[in-house]
Amino acid sequence: MEEQLRVGLVGAGPWATAVHAPGIADHPGTRLTSVWARRPEAAAAIAHAHGADVASTPDELLSSVDAVAFAVPPEVQSVIAVKAAQQGKHVILDKPIAATVDEAELLVAAVEQAGVASLVLLTRRYAPETKELLTQLRRTGGWTGGDAQWLNGALLDGPYSNSPWRHERGALHDLGPHVFDLLDITLGTITDVVSATVSETGLWRLVFAHEGGATSAVAMSMNLPLQPTVSELAVYGDHGYRRLSNGGTSARDCYTLLLDDFVAMVHSRTTEHPLDVRRGLHLQRIIELAGSKAGR
Repeated sequence: MEEQLRVGLVGAGPWATAVHAPGIADHPGTRLTSVWARRPEAAAAIAHAHGADVASTPDELLSSVDAVAFAVPPEVQSVIAVKAAQQGKHVILDKPIAATVDEAELLVAAVEQAGVASLVLLTRRYAPETKELLTQLRRTGGWTGGDAQWLNGALLDGPYSNSPWRHERGALHDLGPHVFDLLDITLGTITDVVSATVSETGLWRLVFAHEGGATSAVAMSMNLPLQPTVSELAVYGDHGYRRLSNGGTSARDCYTLLLDDFVAMVHSRTTEHPLDVRRGLHLQRIIELAGSKAGR
């Protein structure tokens, strides 16, 4: 193994605490070097638990790392990530990668101009069972339609219920990237949002058109007190009906697999990946179109 990548962590909320920090600290190819967050006490708690330093500013963090992982709201992420890329730092991005398409395009431009590695944390896409099923579906072909239901009560209770940006932007921005990515890779590139509505309680219903003629329908909410939660996607067509449900690979293990790819990219000087920043921009455009269609 070559020298470990020095990784800085921007953010100190529940996801940073549960997934990013232990994942980076435990991976053989990375070392958690520095943590910055808007709440210094939260950054200190993570840093001290994993032998990292606490940065007083994002600039201080950037000065001491090779790469940056983000677990902050999209409007915060995009600004710091552009600066990180411009300074030659590789980036692990949360989704959505920015608050708007314009901001996402600036981030893509910065990453491409700097020639740094980038990955977007679309968690389930790194799971072996998801990769295997997607390979089978692409090999078989002939899928003409799909449905997805992502329904939970994350905004009602639990670690993310106090997240201001999630309450403001809702399921479209938080769940949407995961759902849209899976439908897009399974049925063909999403080319249009045929319809999009959102109820007063935050239930989104969308219909997509896909390259090649397939269509899909989505229902998403973070305001339903469901136990267990529902995260299901199904496709159907010439060869029957196939369902993708929650697999056995945990979020922590998916993050470890992301880090495997990330470290390999950096050491091989590879800057392209199916889930790099350009994938994030594609999903950002779908989010913005869906929001526009729903009057948001």
